[in-house]
Amino acid sequence: MATQSQTAPLDEAAVIRNLSFVSVFGNAVLSGFKLFAGITGHSSAMISDAVHSFSDVLTTLIAWVGVKISKKDSDNEHPYGHERLESVASLLLGVVLLLTGLGIGKTGLETIFSGQYQTLTTPGAIALAAAILSIVGKEAMYWYTRHYALLIHSSAFLADAWHHRSDAFSSIGSLIGIAGAMLGFPVLDSVASVVICLFIVKVSYDILKDAINKLLDTSCGEEYEAKLRSYVTARPGVEGVDLLHTRMFGNKVYIDLEIAVNGDQPLREAHAIAEAVHTGVEQAFPEVKHVMIHVNPAKATA
Repeated sequence: MATQSQTAPLDEAAVIRNLSFVSVFGNAVLSGFKLFAGITGHSSAMISDAVHSFSDVLTTLIAWVGVKISKKDSDNEHPYGHERLESVASLLLGVVLLLTGLGIGKTGLETIFSGQYQTLTTPGAIALAAAILSIVGKEAMYWYTRHYALLIHSSAFLADAWHHRSDAFSSIGSLIGIAGAMLGFPVLDSVASVVICLFIVKVSYDILKDAINKLLDTSCGEEYEAKLRSYVTARPGVEGVDLLHTRMFGNKVYIDLEIAVNGDQPLREAHAIAEAVHTGVEQAFPEVKHVMIHVNPAKATA
């Protein structure tokens, strides 16, 4: 007799714990090595890169706290749950990332315009090796964090994943700058710091924009609502959708829905149709936390 294979439910607490550990441990090791390589290898770009990695440790801790609190059950003071706290964590992540990027860019520009790069010692091979190691390590951490962030629908950890990738991009800038300086163009080491700044600012902008949108009850967009409307209209007993509003609440979706049913049928039957739609939507769209449904009598046809 054939048996159905069942997928074990995802242990979100374990995923969050593992993501936090991998990110904190990986960043601590990488940033320590990059700082050592930047100092001993006389590379301002690598020192800037190390500071960026150190900020990753802080942002991961912020993401972990935000996600941990957002998973708390509803209570009397917060009947709609705590999901928005994850968006607050993402907001903090974006601000920290923005300040880090601007600080790195400021230092690089001051070095360039003051002409100090002309007196700097040529970077050593250890700085170049650190840049290559950072690119590989941070890209791997990006894909690992992104994979599990999407599985648990976590915007904070997805923001943390992009922080890893921004670090990989900044290490590419470091690699180019260090290599250029070693080839006799010392200004490129400071130029690399400015390039790193631009990458970090762009990622921080995207994170801040996403967090603010979710805090402002932004709709899920026309494509999402069209898919949802099509699903509801196809449910048995539903003769039309009179109103459909969606809003993002942290990493969850809330829906206000008015459906049209046959006005001549008993109240119990109309209620059963609404209940079936409610259950079906929450099963077909896992990100939906709550659906408020109002039933209207369908317009009589001649």
